[in-house]
Amino acid sequence: MNEFDAGRHILPRPDNRRPLTTAMDVHDQETAFTPVGPVPPPEDAPNVVIVLVDDLGFGTSGAFGGPCEMPAAQRLADNGLRYTRFHVTALCSPTRQALLTGRNHHSVGMGGTTEMTTAAPGYNGFRPRTAATMAQILQGNGYSTAAFGKWHQTPPREISAVGPFDRWPTGEGFDTFYGFMGAEMNHWYPLLYQGTTPVEPDRRPEDGYHLSEDLVDHAIDWVRTQRTLTPERPFFTYLALGAAHAPLHVGREWQEKYRGRFDHGWDRQREMTLRRQKELGVVPPEADLAPWAEGVPHWDELTGSQRRLAARFMETFAGFTEHADVQVGRFVDALEELGELDNTLFLYILGDNGASGEGGIEGTVVEHRLGHGIVDDPDEMIDHLDEIGGPLSYPIAPAGWALALNTPYQWTKQVASHFGGTRDGMILHWPRGVPERGGLRHQFSHVIDVLPTILDCVGVPAPFSVDGVPQQPIEGTSMRRTLADARAPEHRRTQYFEMCGNRGIYHGGWMAVTRHGIPWEMVPDKERRFADDVWELYDIDHDWSQARDLAAEHPERLRQLQDLFLIEAAKYQVFPLDDRVTERENPAMAGRIDLLGGRTSVTYRAGMRRFTEETTLNVKNRSHSVTADVDLPGTAAEGVIIAQGGRFGGWTLYFTGGRPAYAYNYFGMNLYTVRGGEPLAPGRHEIRLEFAYDGGGLGKGGTAVLLVDGEKHATGRVERTIPYYFSFDETLDVGVDLSTPVTDDYPVLDNEFTGILHTVRIDLDDRSTESSEFDGGLHRRVMGAQ
Repeated sequence: MNEFDAGRHILPRPDNRRPLTTAMDVHDQETAFTPVGPVPPPEDAPNVVIVLVDDLGFGTSGAFGGPCEMPAAQRLADNGLRYTRFHVTALCSPTRQALLTGRNHHSVGMGGTTEMTTAAPGYNGFRPRTAATMAQILQGNGYSTAAFGKWHQTPPREISAVGPFDRWPTGEGFDTFYGFMGAEMNHWYPLLYQGTTPVEPDRRPEDGYHLSEDLVDHAIDWVRTQRTLTPERPFFTYLALGAAHAPLHVGREWQEKYRGRFDHGWDRQREMTLRRQKELGVVPPEADLAPWAEGVPHWDELTGSQRRLAARFMETFAGFTEHADVQVGRFVDALEELGELDNTLFLYILGDNGASGEGGIEGTVVEHRLGHGIVDDPDEMIDHLDEIGGPLSYPIAPAGWALALNTPYQWTKQVASHFGGTRDGMILHWPRGVPERGGLRHQFSHVIDVLPTILDCVGVPAPFSVDGVPQQPIEGTSMRRTLADARAPEHRRTQYFEMCGNRGIYHGGWMAVTRHGIPWEMVPDKERRFADDVWELYDIDHDWSQARDLAAEHPERLRQLQDLFLIEAAKYQVFPLDDRVTERENPAMAGRIDLLGGRTSVTYRAGMRRFTEETTLNVKNRSHSVTADVDLPGTAAEGVIIAQGGRFGGWTLYFTGGRPAYAYNYFGMNLYTVRGGEPLAPGRHEIRLEFAYDGGGLGKGGTAVLLVDGEKHATGRVERTIPYYFSFDETLDVGVDLSTPVTDDYPVLDNEFTGILHTVRIDLDDRSTESSEFDGGLHRRVMGAQ
């Protein structure tokens, strides 16, 4: 059974030659036929589990000296190995693509997030078939495979009911998927997929629902079923939690645990964390705190309201993080109960980038406001203090806490030049393969090294061919020898870094870097040119945290590393460098294919739902109309005809008390509502909303007119509109408003239209949209926050 034609170098396993038939009658057949069986895994192959948490930062977890209690991480670290110089790419999608392919992110088309793709080879968002995923390789070698949680690697225009589905998890080697496809998700009211089928949870927050718990419930159910049905097959489980990416959603009891713990502020927290890191040995005794980021106030420079808010944001973040880790602990317990924990190669990666600084100076109770340049007033946010973390909020913490959570390093997520954006803790636990307990590993490593390490430990080669496609070389290098030897030579001598123009190059203990942008800067004061960027130089062997810039002392070495960056960048498809963020949101300006192309009219029918912003018409910044053909019931009609977005930004056409109505929600700050005066008679009607955009720029107001059967029924003003994105997680739905409601005129979830909905048509004004009037950087955080 363990024979494998082509020595496992060609996947899937080639079919055996046709067996020889020696008789017409089966009773006369001399040689028994061999039944078709499953692909045999390598002998004694371990199970593989990768847990990836989001936006964490090196100095977050208690296992790496941080303030957030993570008992599962601590347990695995105490019984396994901690890797202290493990690096990622500085943003979500690129790290995930690199993790699962073993190639640098530009090599596999993911130079930015999926929403930032262009036509350039290193940035097009399409994993080439020459780079098979970890799941494809393990699946082809007899593993059962399953993914749970955040994906964020499928081109947005393909996230629809018509696919194509070959770049969804189940098309990239996973037998099972349960989770969400985009950058972030509401943890109280998520919109999920089971395989490629849209699903919604059958419980609600008031019933005790939370997304992190749901994801782990499904992971536990799957692995129990897998061990029951196919105990002879090892399994690969990829669990990618949405925590601790915004929105910071967690129950009050988890916040309360941390009440008052962060009143000392982020400056003091950095000092406390560094001291603890030195005690643990995850940084050397001589490590210094890296310089504080320019433009971020110190704690003693904040007002009383700012401090109260900042402390509550951090209490929420800590509770959110610990709650997620406790769910991971439940999964670990399930593996132990099944007797599988010791024979499971378990990698716990504590962040896909550094902690997020997109919360800006103040933080916010609604993340999308910041992405559009709206800064919440702390004195107004105080009135919503107790809502932070709950279903009525969509919060993200201030940048000061991100800097503290990345201790002892500089900068944050997005900033690939400095370790605050790229260095995260990683824990490897494998009792049967690594007898050492509580070990530390200081070798310089990168997320692309995970795949070759797993293949090395599992005992399968990197394939030459997958699905008939020759494979490009895996660019990572196995860390296997470090498992048994803390003094093993470094397997990675050179590694480039680049994200949004921030770039760096590590080689032989030295690192040259240049930061091109600031994650929380709304509007750059001038155009930045790459040629004007200032390079810094660090002796990493003697300056653990990039605290001392030696560029002036060693100009020759700096020049050598700059040249090496050019060589590596050319090799891995980094050029042309692209610091555009706002423009890349627009498919036409980014140069990628728009699913709807130049269409200006789309007709929807009852039951259609879950259309993302890249799979429906863009009604922003232009005049448009919405026309519904409905049959009203004998009782007063209620419910939603069509809605896009939700509580934190969106619009809806609906009925309340038999009257048609239109509501526009401006980031949860203003709700503009136009309602008809009298209930409509039962029977068939045409309900039409005409929105006349004021023009003159992005995000301007407009006039909303409701018409019934061609007659004007009501008129109202919408003073401000949302210019870029209604939501990262909510969708356009017909006949219902899923997840959170745009308006409280109808209930959460239980808001289906009570009449008969035949069609709803959206028509765009055929005059040119004003979307070309981009602001040169205002929208940096909208895309970067992913």
